Order: sequence, then structure tokens, then C-alpha cells
Amino acid sequence: MTTRIDARFAELKKQGRSAFITFLMAGDPDPAISLEIIKALPKAGADIIEIGMPFTDPMADGPAIQAAGLRALKAGMTLKKTLAMVRAFRAGDTTTPLVLMGYYNPIYIYGVDQFLADAKSAGVDGLIIVDLPPEEDSELCLPAMQAGLNFIRLATPTTDDKRLPAVLANTSGFVYYVSITGITGSASADTNVVGEAVARIKRHTTLPVCVGFGIRTPEAARGIAQHADGAVVGTALVDALRGSLDAEGRATAKTVDAVADLVAALAQGVRGAKQAAE
Repeated sequence: MTTRIDARFAELKKQGRSAFITFLMAGDPDPAISLEIIKALPKAGADIIEIGMPFTDPMADGPAIQAAGLRALKAGMTLKKTLAMVRAFRAGDTTTPLVLMGYYNPIYIYGVDQFLADAKSAGVDGLIIVDLPPEEDSELCLPAMQAGLNFIRLATPTTDDKRLPAVLANTSGFVYYVSITGITGSASADTNVVGEAVARIKRHTTLPVCVGFGIRTPEAARGIAQHADGAVVGTALVDALRGSLDAEGRATAKTVDAVADLVAALAQGVRGAKQAAE
């Protein structure tokens, strides 16, 4: 089985460049504008799109992404509406890979089998569920793979060589390397340290290794892309979105462009890694 994620990485490998992966929270600042933003991302340069599933108790997220989730929940966003947003996106884009990222609780409440069936039919390609360790693969990971979805696992600076095989055992699509110890948006990634970590993970897997947390600028994205198969940016995009809102936290005429313009600049940074290598 080849997913859209597999196909996209194969295509990028032929082009000799890394993927630029964006993260935004579904429903932030409201469902309609959130869909507009997601629709604008591929044209701006996003190769793969991660969509956050809003949750009240996000333990790995820093203040910016926590606030985005709360804005989305306040605007009435639910997991069902998140899947409807994916379906609406798919009506106009059948090729860009979409990954849902978040926590297990909303999926558990929704019902695992129903969620996987609805996610697959809506056009979701993969899942990143940050609070389900490999020991719980039977809960969601294995059923997701049987449903034809990639299950993407996080590796961190504290994931040593002894732990890595367990983390990678049922991972597919790509490996998401968290470049810092701590929450999202809390520090900047060190490209040299990241390069060593990516090389270490690649000794254990043939999957693409993408790096997120701590990438805020085109220069940082380029530095990461020189070492990894993909660079993931979330907090910087969420900050750009938040900065475009009015005093009441509502979208303005600038909101969609504020995100799309930053995506375009970051995408150029990632693409610049290929030129720097030549």
C-alpha cells in the first residue's frame, strides 16, 4: 500500500529536496477561516499539512498552540468538524498529504473504529498521536495501519538506541524527530545536534526523518532541511495567525495572507537547502 505521504516523499526524493511540513490547529480562529488557510497552504509551498485536533489538555504543546486549541474549541470546533474540514479540503485537492496530530482522548471518545473509518473516507493520510507509546499499539496504531493510514511516531533527544527499535516498529510514513526537550515553541533547534540525531535514527530505519519543534525562520528551516528529509513548522505559523486577529480574537482581512506569506518564505528556506548542497 502506497499512501499520499509515501508518494510525496518519493516525488521529493526525485527532486532531491526535503519536505516542508506545516502545522495549524483545526478551527483556529474559526472553522471557516481555518479551512481557507488550509486550502491556501499547498500553493504557498506546503508539501505535507499537519492539522491539529483541538483538545483541552495538550501536554506537549507550548502556550501558542494551547491558545490556538482553546480559540478553536471556543469557536465550536469538534473532531467531527475537523474531519468535515478535511473532506472540504479534499474536494479541491486530492494529492497533498494530510496528517491529523493530537491526543488519544478525543479519538477514544469518538470511537476508534468509527474514527478510522470516517478519517479514511474524509481523506486523512496519517496520524500523529503524541500520548500513545508503542506499548499501546493495539489501541490505535495497528487498527490505523489496517485501515490504510500511516501512523507516524515521535522520536526525541531522549530516545536512545535501546528504545528506538520499539518506537520504529510499527511507524510508517515518516519519523517525526522532536529537536528539543520540552514543549513546542520553547527553544530553537541546533542544526548540528539535529544532524547527528537524524543520522543516528537513519541507522535504524529507511523511513524519511522529519524534524519539528524550534524552527521559526526561513534560515532555520534551510539549516534543518540540509540534514533531514523534512522540516516541520507550527508555532511560528500559529503566532502569525494570532498576530493577525482583532482585539476580540476574531479573524481579519489579513489573517489568511499572514499565514500564507510566512509559509511561502519558509518554503523558500527549505528549497534553498537543495541549492546550498549543490
